[in-house]
Amino acid sequence: MAQWTSAVGPAQLARLLNSQQDRPAGPGTRRPPAYRALADGIRLLVLEGRVPVAARLPAERELALSLSVSRTTVAAAYEALRAEGFLESRRGAGSWTAVPAGNPLPARGLEPLPPEALGSVIDLGCAALPAPEPWLTRAVQGALEELPPYAHTHGDYPAGLPALRSMIADRYTARGIPTMPEQIMVTTGAMGAIDAICHLFGGRGERIAVESPSYANILQLMREAGARLVPVAMAEGLTGWDMDRWRQVLRDAAPRIAYIVADFHNPTGALADDDQRRRLVDAARSAGTVLVADETMSELWLDEGVEMPRPVCGFDPAGSTVITVGSASKAFWAGMRIGWVRAAPDIIRSLVAARAYADLGTPVVEQLAVNWLFSTGGWAQAVDVRRGQARENRDALVAAVRRELPTWEFEVPRGGLTLWVRAGGLSGSRIAEAGERVGVRVPSGPRFGVDGAFEGYVRLPFTVGGAVAEEAAARLAAAARVVESGGTGGGEVPRTFVA
Repeated sequence: MAQWTSAVGPAQLARLLNSQQDRPAGPGTRRPPAYRALADGIRLLVLEGRVPVAARLPAERELALSLSVSRTTVAAAYEALRAEGFLESRRGAGSWTAVPAGNPLPARGLEPLPPEALGSVIDLGCAALPAPEPWLTRAVQGALEELPPYAHTHGDYPAGLPALRSMIADRYTARGIPTMPEQIMVTTGAMGAIDAICHLFGGRGERIAVESPSYANILQLMREAGARLVPVAMAEGLTGWDMDRWRQVLRDAAPRIAYIVADFHNPTGALADDDQRRRLVDAARSAGTVLVADETMSELWLDEGVEMPRPVCGFDPAGSTVITVGSASKAFWAGMRIGWVRAAPDIIRSLVAARAYADLGTPVVEQLAVNWLFSTGGWAQAVDVRRGQARENRDALVAAVRRELPTWEFEVPRGGLTLWVRAGGLSGSRIAEAGERVGVRVPSGPRFGVDGAFEGYVRLPFTVGGAVAEEAAARLAAAARVVESGGTGGGEVPRTFVA
């Protein structure tokens, strides 16, 4: 019986390997032998989760043809990987990826660093800030005071608590988008919302258009659902969407769904303007594409004078094209797993009906806590503090990176929680691996793309400030020096790896 659970084709593996471009070697820099470079490239893909564990690799001859190298080179690379514990083989079953004994399995998303590791590693992997106090404690206390009537029920509210649905609808109405409670479903975070939407509309094999780059965890969610991702390149810098590309993709590929982050895009920080939003909604309507607008960053403007455009759903008065997703996780706290969907009532009814086979509903206490925040003004106060924290962290991180890594390029966004950085011609994947060794965790650019795109980038969130931001930049500079010196080869493996 074969030990592999998936397979990677030779063309796909070649694309992923070819995306790992390093800057040319400087004088005196020793390049590893071809087999060693190939083995290191495959090992890096496994460590990052871009090639799954237990994935069958191509036969030696097939991969050699795709890479235009000799079969001997591939055979030597496979043998090196077997010796290091990253490959297992059996006659008749082929070779499949593995991880050495004692190493945790790499994840394919951006999971938070375990709390026990926070003392030795600076975590720049998760774009989330600590809870804002005293508002979290007050919200939970307020929720407990409101809990007794709900405790006498079964506790399952597939559409969400009526009071919270009404409050969320009122908030959209106050933004100039008339909304009824029947247009709202409360979910377990934004991820729960998008997962439900993908299962309702996406289906296995359906095309989904996504910004390129886009949020890594959502891309992986869609891959796991069996979607065929169609990347649409972002415009340069912070100018938002390239509308010519969007029109072409929506017309030619006719995707069932398009997923967008118009408000302080993750990871670039771009803010789409009113005209781009209007034109994209019109193009989606013409193509018959459902446009899923992720608003989780919409309240995180950081600079004075930022004029927020109209919500994407504001350009869809009939409600037939745009589904909006919101969440408390970014603006308030990631531990508050409350999200919501705004859509036409018939779509909400379908989502609620499908929920009977998923999670049945969202925890009641957390819903009551968010409702308390919305109804008492605590939300506005907490988010204002959150903006101040993110602004200070952003400014400290920008200054530190510019000082320690002057060749790295980026534009400073006016909101959101992330900085999208071109890493001075170095491989973002190799910087991420080297960072694990020097005590800084950073996600590489390819996590935010499709098929190996953005190898030259890393994402830096505004989660640390002050002296910690300075130390993070210093450790990133140390990781960059390791990569520049070619110090990622030789099969050395970090003692711990968190994807």
